[in-house]
Amino acid sequence: MRRILLYFSLKYQGDYSQIFQAIQNKEKVDPSDLEQIEQRIQCNYLTLLDKDYPESLKHIYNPPWVIYYYGDLSLLNTKMVAMIGTRQASEYGKRMCEKIVAESKSYPYSIVSGLAYGIDSIAHQQAINHQIKTIAVLGSGIDYCYPKAHLQLYEAIKEKGLILSEYPNRLPPQKNYFLVRNRLIAALSEQVVVIEANYKSGTMNTVAYALEYGKDICCVPHMANQKSGCNLLIKQGAKLVECAKDIFENNL
Repeated sequence: MRRILLYFSLKYQGDYSQIFQAIQNKEKVDPSDLEQIEQRIQCNYLTLLDKDYPESLKHIYNPPWVIYYYGDLSLLNTKMVAMIGTRQASEYGKRMCEKIVAESKSYPYSIVSGLAYGIDSIAHQQAINHQIKTIAVLGSGIDYCYPKAHLQLYEAIKEKGLILSEYPNRLPPQKNYFLVRNRLIAALSEQVVVIEANYKSGTMNTVAYALEYGKDICCVPHMANQKSGCNLLIKQGAKLVECAKDIFENNL
């Protein structure tokens, strides 16, 4: 059955609804198509039926039928915290991200983010610099590094951390893929730390998923009158954080 899920995932390029329809309609699969199916991918994979499939993803809306991955799968059994934020990071946002990630080395958490420009890539790179395990969740095919400027970082995470995607091979990203991807970042993480965000952004989309899943939201405060998504979330009850201790002190 896991090969059938892989077959449909490849055929429908990871699209949950189309795979669901294929299963529901008992779409026929030629047995000969399954014999070599695993040779159509370069990476490793998990299906929703596998015992190693993350428990945190099983109970979300539209859990991926197949998760493609490179790297250390055991990181899915660690405590995880998301570090996310704007692609257009300010100098203040960059400094705070670097500071908080560096301080996180004192705590037994892996850092999850999305490999995007700005805060995401800073969080991943700082994690690698400080020998903290990091997990990148892609909004593109597992073999399609986006943005291409992060290829070196992508390769470093493959070697020292974990890269995940519900999309196969070299499928290029689409705008909605990133929004769909955000539910996985939120679901995997015990807490979501927002370093810097605008009112309307992909970061706030991830926060919405996290709130839906009952996760704690932590935010770095910003100056007033900056249309800061962080300040807005703090007003609404998110935890104000200035250092890693503020995030982890009550969660060990």
